[in-house]
Amino acid sequence: MAKSQARSIDAPQSSAQQLGAIVKSCRDIMRKDKGLNGDLDRLPMLTWIMFLKFLDDMEVVRETEAKLAGKRYRPSIEVPYRWRDWAAKAEGITGPELIAFINQDEAVRADGKRGPGLFAYLRSLESANGDRRDVISRVFQGTINRMVNGYLLRDVVNHVNDIQFASKDEIHTLSHLYETLLREMRDAAGDSGEFYTPRPLVKFIVAVMNPRLGEVILDPAAGTGGFLVEAFEHLRAQAKRAEDYERLQRGTLRGIEAKPLPYLLCEMNLLLHGMEYPEIDPGNALRFPLREIGDRDRVDVIMTNPPFGGQEERGIQSNFPEDKQTAETALLFLQLIMRKMRRLPKPGRAAVVVPNGTLSADGVAMGIREDLLSEFSITAIVRLPHNVFAPYTDIRTNVLFFQRGGPTEEILYCEPPLPAGLTLSKTKPLLFEWIAPYISKLKQRSPDEHCWIVRRADLGADLNLDLKNPRLTLDEHQAAAGRMTALVARLSAIADATRKLQGDLEGITAAVRSSPIRQLGELTEECDERIGNTYEPTMRLLGVSTAEGFGDPKGEIGKSPTRYKVVRHGYLAYNPMRINIGSIGVSTSDEMTGITSPDYVVFRCLNGLLPEYVFHYLRSEAGRHEINQKTKGSVRFRLYYKQLAAIPIPVPEDVTIQRRFADLCQALEVARHATNELSTQVGVTLDAVRREAFLAEHT
Repeated sequence: MAKSQARSIDAPQSSAQQLGAIVKSCRDIMRKDKGLNGDLDRLPMLTWIMFLKFLDDMEVVRETEAKLAGKRYRPSIEVPYRWRDWAAKAEGITGPELIAFINQDEAVRADGKRGPGLFAYLRSLESANGDRRDVISRVFQGTINRMVNGYLLRDVVNHVNDIQFASKDEIHTLSHLYETLLREMRDAAGDSGEFYTPRPLVKFIVAVMNPRLGEVILDPAAGTGGFLVEAFEHLRAQAKRAEDYERLQRGTLRGIEAKPLPYLLCEMNLLLHGMEYPEIDPGNALRFPLREIGDRDRVDVIMTNPPFGGQEERGIQSNFPEDKQTAETALLFLQLIMRKMRRLPKPGRAAVVVPNGTLSADGVAMGIREDLLSEFSITAIVRLPHNVFAPYTDIRTNVLFFQRGGPTEEILYCEPPLPAGLTLSKTKPLLFEWIAPYISKLKQRSPDEHCWIVRRADLGADLNLDLKNPRLTLDEHQAAAGRMTALVARLSAIADATRKLQGDLEGITAAVRSSPIRQLGELTEECDERIGNTYEPTMRLLGVSTAEGFGDPKGEIGKSPTRYKVVRHGYLAYNPMRINIGSIGVSTSDEMTGITSPDYVVFRCLNGLLPEYVFHYLRSEAGRHEINQKTKGSVRFRLYYKQLAAIPIPVPEDVTIQRRFADLCQALEVARHATNELSTQVGVTLDAVRREAFLAEHT
């Protein structure tokens, strides 16, 4: 968002807790309406209502700016269809009249006159220069009001009216809250064929691709906008001047999403994250003949997780070459992506999530692989952990990285391992820190225990790219030499990582030591939001341990789940009876959210303090000393938020120092886990050496 638009109207701001309470109240009210059935209906309803409030708040800001600049301003939505005309007054239009005003083609409006109904008016909007009126019209073409009780709808509208979208801080908080709602809707959908891309995987792909300001980025299967949101955040950090912000806002990010519901959710997601004019095509990405896609349609970067397992109709298949026609959606999207990649002046590049079948099947799939290998350069294939999309599909998947300009000479394969003994599931999702080390590995292209190079010349006649790690293919009586080679590679990788940390150590710790001392209560606030009647058995229950922080609890949920506390992205929670031994957790991603024990203390950091930094401080010797000091003399150890707020903490004013310190600590945690796993690997190697020496049949 351009800096000139960062100014907000004078309005009270809500805390994250208050925003959560507003959304919770809206969902509670919606549960009473007989026209809605579950979160699959409730979130779209809440989205279109928030969408209209958001638009009106932004219009007020722009009108004010235009007036100050002495310019004429034409609003996107005219009187009496603006939010402030029909929704802002708590005692405004309600009951059957409200339902009629929204749903009917013609109705009595809030000004008492007859005219087009709200949705009919919004669908009719159009512009001559592609401004926000076109976005509004496209959004409401596929939007339906499913609430049947106008009095309940008025209650929801009144609650949404308390959200101040003109506040930059508030909209940032709401954007995270909205992503949590999207994930909850995904959980409610079950196995509906709509595979949600985990945010850690999206973040990983964007970091590897590293799009640059000035490039055009496309997601042809945008869904709810995960890749576009992450790309926008990545590019926003590069925008330093007003013209950079303008370039970012217009023509940089493009998406395609044919289904009305995800299209609406995508538009709202992008708006909440700061995109003013989302360019989302509401049509089928496969609807154009491939041969008609020319240079003006091509882009620099494509990042996407296209649907797989779907079946396309004959009319769509006919848009592709005869020898490449198939009903398999994933293969059609891959051909589209190859065609959409820019040729000049800089070759386009892509990162695409594909199932194993795309890498190994014969027929059309093999023909596409042949084109990829000859006309493009496949730079890397990342083998994703099994169940990364669990429980929605157990299909094994990969990320295919390639760029225009071939032929392919060699491919780097990477297969990030999960922590020992872990299997991904709905309650144990993928975490970014498990795959983050492979961002640099992909750039360095250096083989190790989990990365290997495959030359094009070594592929078989079937061009099978579904290849296993050669270091992990021997049986349980693996030869000692192979075990030793793997062990040496692992030791080298740990040593290299540790040396990199050593270079940062002195400067970061010195900066922390010289920082001013603040009390935690100055930069944090307690969060006592209860899940209440919105509790569902599918929600993730978070326990806290001294070893892992947040994780699965030891016991089951109690008899009163409504009392459990909500944990959102960026929150910290601890056991007040065990915080002195490091029993605290921090939510570092949208995946690590849910509910936790009503007996735990939950709090969040305010601007200027990173939760990960606080996490490592409270687990440090200094932090534990202060914790014990605050409870000295107590009969039984308890540390509640009041005592926590009085704890002193050194706070670097430069947040990047806090981030670097937290990253350093996290990297050492990863190294500790790696060395623990190494102990097992050394034992296995020792057994292999003894076996080879003393059991001749196994040599």
